[in-house]
Amino acid sequence: MTRLSFLILFIVASFVYAQQSVSGKVKNTDGEWVANASVTVEEPGKDAIIAYAITNSKGEYKVTFTSSEAQVDLKVKAFNHQTTTKSIKNSTQNLDFTLSLQATEIEEVRLKTRLITKKGDTISYDLKSFDTKNDRTLADVLKRMPGIEVNKDGSILYQGQPLSKFYVNGKDLMEGGYGVVNNALPKDAVQKVEVLENHQPVKILQDKVPSDQAAINIKLKKQVTMTGRGEVGGGIADPALWNIKLTPMFFGQKNQWVVNYKTNNMGETVENEGNIFAFGNRWEGRRGNASQAGWLSVEKASIPNLPEKRYLMNNVHFLSANILTNPFKNKEWELKANASYTNNAVERESYSEQYNKQLDIRSTVYRDNRLYTNRAKGEMVFSKNAKEGFFKNTTTFNQFWNADRATANIAVGAAGRNSGQSVESPTTNFVNSLSTIIPWKSRMVNVMSYISYQDDHQELRLIPASYFAGLAPGFDEVRQQFNLTTFEANHSATMGFTKKFWTFTPEIGLKYSRNGLDSELFGVQNSFVSTFGNQFQNDLKFINTVPYAGLGVNFKNENWSVGIQLPVNLNNIQAEDQERMVNQDFTRVTFEPSGFIQYSFASFWKAAVSGNMSNSFSSVDNLYSGFIMTNPTFLNAMDADNPILEREARRVGARVEYRNPLNNLFFNVNYSLSGSTRNLIEDFEDDGTGFGGMKYRLMDNSSTGNTASVEIGKYFPKFKSNASVSFRNSDNSSDNFRNGTFFVNENDAQNLSFKLNNALFSWMTLDYNFTKGWSSNTSIFGKTTSSQYNHNLGLTLFPVENHSIALNWDQINYSQAGEQYNNGFYDLTYQFAWASKKIDFELKWMNIANQKTFETLNDSATYITLQRIKIRPSQVMFTVKFNFK
Repeated sequence: MTRLSFLILFIVASFVYAQQSVSGKVKNTDGEWVANASVTVEEPGKDAIIAYAITNSKGEYKVTFTSSEAQVDLKVKAFNHQTTTKSIKNSTQNLDFTLSLQATEIEEVRLKTRLITKKGDTISYDLKSFDTKNDRTLADVLKRMPGIEVNKDGSILYQGQPLSKFYVNGKDLMEGGYGVVNNALPKDAVQKVEVLENHQPVKILQDKVPSDQAAINIKLKKQVTMTGRGEVGGGIADPALWNIKLTPMFFGQKNQWVVNYKTNNMGETVENEGNIFAFGNRWEGRRGNASQAGWLSVEKASIPNLPEKRYLMNNVHFLSANILTNPFKNKEWELKANASYTNNAVERESYSEQYNKQLDIRSTVYRDNRLYTNRAKGEMVFSKNAKEGFFKNTTTFNQFWNADRATANIAVGAAGRNSGQSVESPTTNFVNSLSTIIPWKSRMVNVMSYISYQDDHQELRLIPASYFAGLAPGFDEVRQQFNLTTFEANHSATMGFTKKFWTFTPEIGLKYSRNGLDSELFGVQNSFVSTFGNQFQNDLKFINTVPYAGLGVNFKNENWSVGIQLPVNLNNIQAEDQERMVNQDFTRVTFEPSGFIQYSFASFWKAAVSGNMSNSFSSVDNLYSGFIMTNPTFLNAMDADNPILEREARRVGARVEYRNPLNNLFFNVNYSLSGSTRNLIEDFEDDGTGFGGMKYRLMDNSSTGNTASVEIGKYFPKFKSNASVSFRNSDNSSDNFRNGTFFVNENDAQNLSFKLNNALFSWMTLDYNFTKGWSSNTSIFGKTTSSQYNHNLGLTLFPVENHSIALNWDQINYSQAGEQYNNGFYDLTYQFAWASKKIDFELKWMNIANQKTFETLNDSATYITLQRIKIRPSQVMFTVKFNFK
């Protein structure tokens, strides 16, 4: 904590020192106020603007800056007025200007749009300034903008942080699941991209409850736009390949909708585009990505550290539809509905050779998987977001019908074991979230309600039973049956009081959750089913009741934003399984503060500190005492005599950002320090070949981690290049047990990344990314080090108008235990653009070298593992791509 405190004090002292502001009014010699005049601050002798402001309709301005110079130059410019410059002292002062009228004679008019502009908390990017010949969608262009990163699934990071909202023409159609729009909205439909910093989406809370999160608004060229993107392709391989993407969309003033169907078997996880990436804030209620309680699983083949398209053997169908409408004449009311369905089948295959250093055992493992996903989702959102009040109710239903299959062969010395494995796992999930804010005189009343119900059924089948040695002699098959029901409710009421820049929000509430866990292990012999007995059964009832009260303290003015939460929780846990002697009744009062303080200064700078404390306790996951076969190689049970698990976690962090649209420069520096303490420690015991179980030991233990990172991004208009560099260092230490031996495990990792997008020449574009990583692990079993270098080169040539040839090169190199592995993958693409019809014809040859396996060597504290993983072979695809309008 001492290092972090010193860093925070250093940052604050550095940036607050010499910070000054100059304010005043600008008029002309006719006595008229001059609006839209630019007021800039420059250091003498330097051709660089350190701060700026624009006068309002009354000629008023205020510019804040930081400089170590004794004198600075204040320059005022306005159209049809003579430019005026004054040398002033580096101090806070009031200064008025009177400009002389001067007609501007223009011989030639050339309109030039600024690439990036900033007005208040809004940063606007001119889309046309960043696109290239082969860019087709919004995501293609966003990745070329400084300060913005785009992931394959369409999710966006701004200054390294995820977005809180994604709007199109000011409307949030996708409710956070914006990947579909980002990957399919044609760039030609977009006028500009607006980043809304410090965005508070709830209008009644604006200027009352601050936010430190950013949002994006996509402003289209037309207020009513029918558009979309489609692809249809087929390929040569074994089996034959296909790729279909059809995403029509409509954005109007009253209605918006997006319909999406995507299917392929060429290694692209299009279904992830439907995930929620932007969750809004707590005042809008609670939303999340539904997931199954994954208690039971088959053995899984290993996944290589490669781009997913290189190894994923899939067969996916993803269908989704989103609609937004204003059902009433009052346009502040919105009704949104979305639905999706995913059907996916994935194949995996891997082979490994493993040596256990601690037990001196050598083994080989072969695994082959068939993993099936079936999921349906439906959601209805009814909301009103106005200055006079807020209402939002979200109802969500999810249904899963997943099933996994596996074949596993394990050899230890001359002995071998083979098995067939399967898991069936249907899940039903229902969630309703309500939040409303009602103004009452000079106060605000917020009522929130959250209800969730989930039912998980899972069955694991293992043939033969003898695969897990010693567990089931005399049985042909083992069946692990498992059922978990989960009910959650959280209801709260908040009263808001505002006085000048301060808002206080006292809150009371009640959280309640109830779990019912039932499980039993069966053996099957000649179709006769019998139980393994009481020690392999569970009938656990778990209840967690948490009444809570808290106070929110918020402050917001021109430069400062403060948001602090001060909750006190009364935690009560009751767990009972009479047959297994589980009977817990636990109560604990906790204080769990969290918050942030943010300071904006000198036009382009923003500094922030944040932190939180949290407590967590035993859940149903670590209170069951009957054995459960969670995996065909793992048999787990918890000790009923252990006390409730108690974990206290702490985190503090500091962040500095710089966003200067005048020179297209963005950078951020981050540091965080975290730590946790627990009263129980996990002890994993195995037989050296991967079979074993886990239990908890009563022992105080801790973990610590600190992470520092820096990222710099700049766009160079003269060279039409966007470049960014980032570096990250993390150090982590944790107490561990393995096979009854206590040790401290230390991990150190460094990562350096570089990105360059260049479109200087009309006949070529270049996209290049590389990442270099180093890591070390130290424990009582020794020290291991590894390094990895990845790069991706995308070179596109335009030899003739409307024709392009592109080379893509993925290189993955890594070294460990004195061994060096180099893996290169090459793709070649020819594309013809039928410009007048906005249709592209693409012929692509992937994995030209026809590499079919990927090898890795992992030297950890206890194992040396050599793996060979099946990847996608060479394949050729022909695709037709088009806009819907």
